[in-house]
Amino acid sequence: MLAKLTAKNQLTLPKAATAAVDAAEYFDVQTRDGVIILTPVRIQRADAVRAKLAELALTDSDIGDAVQWARTRVAESKATYPAKPAARPRKPLKRKP
Repeated sequence: MLAKLTAKNQLTLPKAATAAVDAAEYFDVQTRDGVIILTPVRIQRADAVRAKLAELALTDSDIGDAVQWARTRVAESKATYPAKPAARPRKPLKRKP
């Protein structure tokens, strides 16, 4: 099987190669001794969020404080918006006789 590298540095994998492994949207890419190794990776969004939270060392209290802050800011910004101006009446269309 062959895969062509495009001018934009992209590879299209042959269908037979992707069909031989479980369905995956992402691949881990490694190189060893001039060989590219692709390993299918299944990323679940919740897992990615948990990993980012762990990386940032955020606590439940930090998240609760952030949510409370955001809710307060939204309530304050709604209170400061000016009232919506009334719509102008439309002029009647002039018709030719």
